[in-house]
Amino acid sequence: MTTKKMPKVLAISGSDVLSGGGFQADLATYSQYGIYGFVAVTSIVTVAENASGFDIFPTDTDVFKRQLDSLDDVAFDAIKIGLLPSLEIADLTLRFIQRHQDVSVILDPVLVFKENHDTEISQMTAKLLEFLPFVTVITPNLREAEMLSGMTITTVSDMKVAARALSGLGSRHTVIKGGSRLDKHFARDLYDDGGLSREFVKPIVARNNNGAGCTFASAIASNIARGKSVLTAVEQSKDFVYQAILNSNEYGVFQHDINT
Repeated sequence: MTTKKMPKVLAISGSDVLSGGGFQADLATYSQYGIYGFVAVTSIVTVAENASGFDIFPTDTDVFKRQLDSLDDVAFDAIKIGLLPSLEIADLTLRFIQRHQDVSVILDPVLVFKENHDTEISQMTAKLLEFLPFVTVITPNLREAEMLSGMTITTVSDMKVAARALSGLGSRHTVIKGGSRLDKHFARDLYDDGGLSREFVKPIVARNNNGAGCTFASAIASNIARGKSVLTAVEQSKDFVYQAILNSNEYGVFQHDINT
């Protein structure tokens, strides 16, 4: 009897101590899609001592490199990249995906946590732009799309212009996540491949959405690993993360059973 091949997807992500986001959300998503998940841990994210935010502790650079070296010979069907807490870890990740250009790569460019450090933001933004020619899909939120494109985004039309700007910088498929910033009633995400633009809209849900970005990118990676086109992967992943938000608890989104 022939055993059906289980797709393999790598998460290059941080660890969220509350398990709402980070590689915990990635692995939970992979599980729902019947994916065998691998992890290279970039950082440990803990609740700040004053409980007003989060503290991020990057993985030792040599340890992180050893993780990637251990995975060099695995035949992945997709790679999802999340929190890259330092330029050194970002550079090692870039070199890793450059060695695996036959694999679909989904980049969730986490930048907003660095908002209070302008120099670091500028350096990491420049580094992430180097990724664009080597990734399949990039999924910035509005603030991250502004940083990467150098634009101010206040309308859906601005989202489209920013997405085309990122295409000009090498992005093959861009998904800008609008969240509630443009519309308090509907979450609008914009897909653009340099030729086709399409909006995906869901009602705003007044529930905890911690981990929604991680889950969305991981669902896209899962769908692509299972053979879906990028556009179909984005559309189905939008539905998946919407259900995950509906099922969230006080710590973050909950990846629902897609078979129910």
